[in-house]
Amino acid sequence: MTRSTPVPDELRARLDQAGREISAATVAFHTAVAARRGLSPSDTKALDTLMREGPLTHAELVKRTALKPASVTDLIDRLEQRGLVERSRHPDDGRRVVVTARDDVIYASMAPLFGDWVGELTAIYDRYTDAELEVIADCMARMAIAQQGAAERLAASDD
Repeated sequence: MTRSTPVPDELRARLDQAGREISAATVAFHTAVAARRGLSPSDTKALDTLMREGPLTHAELVKRTALKPASVTDLIDRLEQRGLVERSRHPDDGRRVVVTARDDVIYASMAPLFGDWVGELTAIYDRYTDAELEVIADCMARMAIAQQGAAERLAASDD
């Protein structure tokens, strides 16, 4: 479905404001989660990336997190020391190393911190029909792809 007319200014402003509020709330939540576990927000976001995408090389993790290579090296070292990730040889290229999240350890540590929020999300989802949730999910997925692309472009630029 494609619009035949531009999004009205007032609606666009509400969408933009809601996006900024979600972004700020997400940063605040993940900062609080990280602090409760003695991690940095970058640590927890890297763990989330590894859990969602599976094992990644150092270079892939640099690209996904938009962090500098040295920062990702330090991050991996910290997470490995805590037993949250492990390094192993790449299955197709033994010269490369992949980093894998230890999902069981991460879930045991993090899940208790997410319970209330997950319950609140469930109550919100229950307000919408399946068709409405499909549209919302599609929009959110497209927004995430666009924002990841913007982050990668910023990380790669010299400005």
